[in-house]
Amino acid sequence: MAWAPDYATTAEARAYITRHSETVDDTELALAVTASSRAIDLCCSQGNTARQFGVVTAEERFYTPRWDRRRLRWIIEIDDLMSTVGFDPQLQDADGNDVGAIDAYILEPRNAAVKSRPWTHLVVKPTSTYTPTGIEYEAALTAPWGWTTTPTPVKNATLLQTSRFFSRRDSPYGIAGSPDDGSEMRLLARVDPDVSVMLGSFKRW
Repeated sequence: MAWAPDYATTAEARAYITRHSETVDDTELALAVTASSRAIDLCCSQGNTARQFGVVTAEERFYTPRWDRRRLRWIIEIDDLMSTVGFDPQLQDADGNDVGAIDAYILEPRNAAVKSRPWTHLVVKPTSTYTPTGIEYEAALTAPWGWTTTPTPVKNATLLQTSRFFSRRDSPYGIAGSPDDGSEMRLLARVDPDVSVMLGSFKRW
């Protein structure tokens, strides 16, 4: 699975929306699935804190540590992480030269793995051989970032939002249904309310 992939297949969207095997709409369905997947990423993100539900092979990313005066610890807010295979937290100087490894740390939330959720913070222990100094992008962390599997609610939300986007083809002015039979509904400029409910526990704050 790649970084920021589609969270449903065209075949799944076809079965969910059209309920038949005709492939005539597959091109439009594929576009709607991709658009829905990115809308879900946006719904689950806030500010500079982004979330998506794909995963990459181990790659190096850079973060700026911050000093927590309450805990008296260096905290590094990281991208979602669910596997420590190949995890290698290093520190660099202002010129990008390697300084040394962070060899004593805690990944938080502590119970994330038990709940099949990602770690989002690295707390550096004072016993680490090397500790941050506060330099911008000082932490160079290599890891398989992301989610190891796409959660079922995310897939279901993708299919529902895909149905909504797909219906816009027949409602160019944002109005679906008919006023004659009382089914008229405005398609709001945000994710479907039920999608938002499905994703409530997956939003990264």
